[in-house]
This record gives sequence, structure tokens and C-alpha cells, in this order.
Amino acid sequence: MPGPLDGIKVLELTQIIAGPYCGVALADLGADVVKLESPVGDASRKIAQFAPGESKAFHALNRGKRGLVINLATTEGQAVAHQLIPHFDVFVTNVRPGVADRIGMDYDTLRQIRSDLIYFDVTGFGDRGPSAHRAGSDAMVQAYSGLVAGDLKVGPDGAPEQITASAPSDYIAALGGAMGVCAALFHRERTGEGQRISGTLLGAGLALQTPWVADVPVSDSILLEPLRRMMTEMRVSGASYAEMIEARRSRPNQGKAFRIYYSGYPVKDGAIILGALTPQNRDQIRTALEITNDPTDNDDFNAIGPDADAIVARVEEQIKAKLASGTMTEWIRKLDAAGAPASPVNWMEDMPDDPQVAAMNLMRPVEHPLTGPERHVGPLVNMSKTATGTSRPAPPLDAETDDILREHGFSDEMIASLRETGAVGA
Repeated sequence: MPGPLDGIKVLELTQIIAGPYCGVALADLGADVVKLESPVGDASRKIAQFAPGESKAFHALNRGKRGLVINLATTEGQAVAHQLIPHFDVFVTNVRPGVADRIGMDYDTLRQIRSDLIYFDVTGFGDRGPSAHRAGSDAMVQAYSGLVAGDLKVGPDGAPEQITASAPSDYIAALGGAMGVCAALFHRERTGEGQRISGTLLGAGLALQTPWVADVPVSDSILLEPLRRMMTEMRVSGASYAEMIEARRSRPNQGKAFRIYYSGYPVKDGAIILGALTPQNRDQIRTALEITNDPTDNDDFNAIGPDADAIVARVEEQIKAKLASGTMTEWIRKLDAAGAPASPVNWMEDMPDDPQVAAMNLMRPVEHPLTGPERHVGPLVNMSKTATGTSRPAPPLDAETDDILREHGFSDEMIASLRETGAVGA
């Protein structure tokens, strides 16, 4: 069964995560995605490589694509790429600001070749403003956007830490790009117009904090302005990052009562996470854990009052003591029986064989020509009328260059000549 983007051709000039994962999302929807690499390949090929130019990161972030090697540092290579552009509906890139212009792959150049081209570029900080020239990475954006400090992340040596082992801004930006491409294709279908779509890791980092970054003066004057003043005063006085994080952590906070039922706790053989979002959920947890004398959901409880922290601390200690007395299996069974939201804290390396993951077919098999059978995380959505997902593995460097060029009108003699000049091929 063909995917919803069957027949759509995507040329991708990307590396690491944000650009490549956008291509994966489009491939999962049925697009024919061709990854354009330099002669040395995507930098993620070298991240913990297990063979020359082959890594788990590259395989996972580039499945579903075919591979093409062109040396865009040469005028001959640029001419080859420009000759291919009329055959493609979409161009995706996440190169550093200024690079696309330098190698002739910017939007203004490419739309002169194909006027209805849909062009998506994602950068760290955008194309204007004081940080537009800066390279961007997820770790940088976690810091710049407030994610790191907002999550109170500080290491034992007082240095900031990333909020996660993953790269959330990269993935959000990638999915936003795929959404934009689909919307632009729909617009083109109705009007015949192509367009440029721009995304930023900074915007993705802010999107992850949508309720908290919002500016709502009637609320912020009570809850945020005192915090801003305190942080400004500490910064001016020369307080360390660790001291400022500790001040934020110890400050009265209306969210502390909510967090005791939306947080993690150790058990005898690991840890579990409670995930209560509503008073009903919290009552279910209280029932399962036999928590008593908890007024935090009462109408007269003042979450930012002078007595709030002591009350929250007392209830939190009850929860900790209860959970520490049993095993993960015991508590999950009791919490499930009460209908309470809770989960064991699993290890990522165990997830491919998790029974729920298997039941939902969330891991999909592929056969890589160099490494054999692999399993990778599959499409984010399933559709009732069209297929999603792909069984195509990540492309070995330069394995398909000749085939793709032949497919688009290059003769064997032309390809051989281009290889001899170094315009194409690894």
C-alpha cells in the first residue's frame, strides 16, 4: 500500500539530527527521500562508528532514504545538483547560516531552477537578529531557551547539565519541518505555488515550554516578577550558577504540591514515576498508597502560602516512605488496580523488546546491505487508508550515487567524467 506522500521526491542536504529526522518523517509518509552527502559523509557517520562511516546514530536517523554523494564545494558539483533540482518537489537542509548561499543551494538560487519548489531550512537561531550568524546545536538551545535552568539542572561540580540524554529541540524542529512540508504541498496542490519554510531550534526549545514562557501579566506580576528580581539581584552580586539554581529550587512555588504526584520515586529494585494530572488521578494514587491527611487538593489550600512548603514536604515524605517499602512490580500492580497513572522507570536499551512496544509494532525491521538485520523506531503515526513506515535502511556512503544520477538523465560516460573530476562520489 503506498504512503500518503507517494510520488513526492525529496532532496535532503542535512547532517546530525534536525534535518535528517525531518527526512525520516517524510520517508515514513511515503516520500522518496534522497540524502545528498559530501565526499566525507554526514558527520553522524563518525559518532561511535562500528565500521568506517557506519554508526548506529546514522543508521537510525537516515533510514528510509537513498544516498547520493556530490562535492558541492566544486562548481561542477553544484552544476550537478542544480541539474537534479527540477526532478524534486522538496529540498530540506540544516546547514549553518551562510553555507547554502556559498555552495549555491540557497532558496533564491533553487527557486530560479524550479519555481514551485518547497524549500525547508532549519537553523539554530534563525536568519536575522543578533544570534543569526551563530551555529546551533540542541545543547546550546537547551541553555539559551531556558530549558536547562528551568529544569534546575546542575551537576555536582556546579556546572549546568542538559535536561535529557536526547535532543528535544532537534526532534521538535524536525517534526515541525515535516508538518510544514506537508502543509506546503497541500498549498501547492491548490495554487501551484512553492515556498520557503523556515524553522529554528530556538523556536522548538520555546515550544517545549509553551505554558511557562508565555507572557501573561496578570499572573506573572504575582508569580514571576519576584523571581526575576531575585535572579537579577543574585546575578549582579556575583552569585554562582549553582547558588542561583538552589535559590530557585528553595523558593515557594505553587507547583510543588502538583509535583509530588507528578514525579519520580525510588523503590526496592529501581524507580517509578507517578503521572497524576487531575485531582481524580491524585486521589487514585492516595488510595493505592494509603496516603492520609493530605490537604493539597482542598479549595482552601494556598499553594504559595507560608505553610505550603511544610505541608507538601510532609506528604512527600509519606509517599517516599511508602514506595521505598515495596518493589516496582508490587507498586505498579497496586497503582494499576486503582487506575492511578504510574510507570516503571525503564532503561532505553530494553525498549526494543518491551511487550507494549511489540504489541504496537513500534519497532520496524530493516535489512542493511552492510550490517544485516536491524530494528529501528518506526513511524509516529499509523493511518487507516494509507501506509506509513519504510523498510529501506540508511544508505551506505556512495553506494547509490551512480544509480540516482542515471535515473535523472546522466549517462555512464558523464558519471565517469564527474567521478574523475571529483564532482561526485566519495
